[in-house]
Amino acid sequence: IPPAMASPPIATFSIGWIAALSHELTAGRLMPDKEYPDAPEDFDPSSSDTNTYTFGRIGRHHVVIAVLGTGDYGLVSAAETASRLSASMPHIRIGLMVGIGAGVSISKNVRLGDIAVSEPIGTHGGLIQYDLFKAAVESGNPHDQRTGFLSRPPRALLTALQKLKSSHDMDESFIEEHIEHAFQRRPRLKKSFGFPGRERDPQASAKSRAEDDSDSPEVHYGIIASGNVLVKRSQTRDAVLDSLATEHIHPICFEMEAAGLMNTFPCLVIRGLCDYADELKNDVWQKYAALVAAAYAKDLLGHVDKREIDTGPLLAQLLNDSQYGISIEDERFAETRKCRPSTRMLVKSKARQSP
Repeated sequence: IPPAMASPPIATFSIGWIAALSHELTAGRLMPDKEYPDAPEDFDPSSSDTNTYTFGRIGRHHVVIAVLGTGDYGLVSAAETASRLSASMPHIRIGLMVGIGAGVSISKNVRLGDIAVSEPIGTHGGLIQYDLFKAAVESGNPHDQRTGFLSRPPRALLTALQKLKSSHDMDESFIEEHIEHAFQRRPRLKKSFGFPGRERDPQASAKSRAEDDSDSPEVHYGIIASGNVLVKRSQTRDAVLDSLATEHIHPICFEMEAAGLMNTFPCLVIRGLCDYADELKNDVWQKYAALVAAAYAKDLLGHVDKREIDTGPLLAQLLNDSQYGISIEDERFAETRKCRPSTRMLVKSKARQSP
């Protein structure tokens, strides 16, 4: 275990890392090269800040990890957590949302334990909120129109992403090394956070990978679909996928928090895949999936240029930059925002099925 040492000044922390669940926080805490036992002496959080923070260093970067409160989940809770973090630490320059998600395995060879990373494609910033629309009228015909779009991740992260993809192409991935190092530090966690075994993947027989059938996690880049409802029925999943396909959007992953962040805390979204958004969803893969996502995040930060961060814009400044600007609808249209009828009916059905 790295020796404890005093935390550096709060202004040196430039990277905000948000986790939604306790095991996502645990996975995140396994990654720093140094974890500081206390907050910086000069840390003066906002009076309304109820977040819990962990401070550490990964390589040359000082990182603060925030976690949603117990029992909190979804877009609103994530947005509130990010807002409090930004208010208490306005010097944060890049953000990461790291945790678990559901893999979309229809068109890609996606397996449990793989990693999904949001990457801008076309006009989309890498993340889509699939259940938010407003009523619109075009040529006298009413129809649903997607409300705005979500911000792109900061440039420093997108640059690092390209460097990391090239390194992985050259078989220079440190994801498994970071995982092994984490277990060396905390051997007891290997039992609960270790690889569950491919036989516990309900689609394992259909997911064999050519000659080199390794259990090493693969990384998938593309659009991540975020919404207010936990997708755990294939009917719900397929309805959302069909709806998005009409807009030529083909997500690689479902999750529940990130869309709440992107317009107040532009970040890269990293998800370890723990289920297929269907009836076979369970908790078996969650901790390992959280760990591989955290290990990928550490690998990524090794490619982030500290000078680019230090001289780059604050997150708050990005929100005023037209390149990252958010298409915000006029407030007079607020009352017309709605889910698509098909999605809304599935949400209602889901609510009736909940205990």
